[in-house]
Amino acid sequence: MSQNYDITMKNIFSDMADDIMSYFLGLQYTKIDELNIEFARIERRDSDMIFKCTTDKGNVAVHIEFQSENDGKMPYRMLRYSLEIMEKHNLLPYQIVVYIGKDNVKMENSLSYDFGEQNTLNYKYKIINVGDIKYTDVLNTDYYDLYSLLPLMDQNRRKEEGEKYLERCVEAIKDIPLDINKKKDIAFKAEILSGIVYKKEVIEKVFSEVVRMFRIEESETYKMIIEKGIEKGIKEGIEKGIEKGIKEGIEKGIEEGIKKGAKEEKIAIAKKLLKNGMPIDKIAEITELSEDEIKKLMN
Repeated sequence: MSQNYDITMKNIFSDMADDIMSYFLGLQYTKIDELNIEFARIERRDSDMIFKCTTDKGNVAVHIEFQSENDGKMPYRMLRYSLEIMEKHNLLPYQIVVYIGKDNVKMENSLSYDFGEQNTLNYKYKIINVGDIKYTDVLNTDYYDLYSLLPLMDQNRRKEEGEKYLERCVEAIKDIPLDINKKKDIAFKAEILSGIVYKKEVIEKVFSEVVRMFRIEESETYKMIIEKGIEKGIKEGIEKGIEKGIKEGIEKGIEEGIKKGAKEEKIAIAKKLLKNGMPIDKIAEITELSEDEIKKLMN
């Protein structure tokens, strides 16, 4: 899985970590530190999120992975991750896979075998299907960072109501009793994540008003994803390992961000792409600047 995906995951979900642990897990904890573990021996990727926490059972490493597609190899990956955590930090891992995919969960959450008393394995971890969480249940809480996940929740209701459900989600975000900058971030993340389950034209239609109202291009998360996404895209390309639904959402976010961004932002992006050696015609296609405008930037 690509580093581009890892960076984007951290940008999108970093603010949700506390709400996920409190609401999804019901975990009573005190977060001590974030552990950045690179699983080089496993898949040459960073973990999505790992936090050292104090609980009533002592210090643990809460490990959260986000998955937008069913992966039959997930139990093997999670077991390898748990061993890395125990070896490097001497902490018991509390592991969760947060499934944000469009389809039903089809992944196993355990591995086991028994070849006698001295040759056994009984390994399990928790899978949370966001699609099983009820829209109204979250709205009755003050876990506002989870509102970014509303478009992926309540799978049955979402399928029944279609576009109307997404409109409800946007209205709920608009009504959050938080400052405008926080709303911008939540709305932008919700727009990106909507790409997993909704078509582009529906997302554009439903989010058009809130984008204008909040000036989402000023969101800090937007700025980080645009900048880091473009830089990583230039250096590494879009690798096959990127989760399909998130990949489409990110690409839409970048495409729409460039389209809606101010002229100065387009110029700044063009300069960065020129510095990285991208052809002028390709830069013109991405930034919507004319080739003549881009040639002037070379001077």
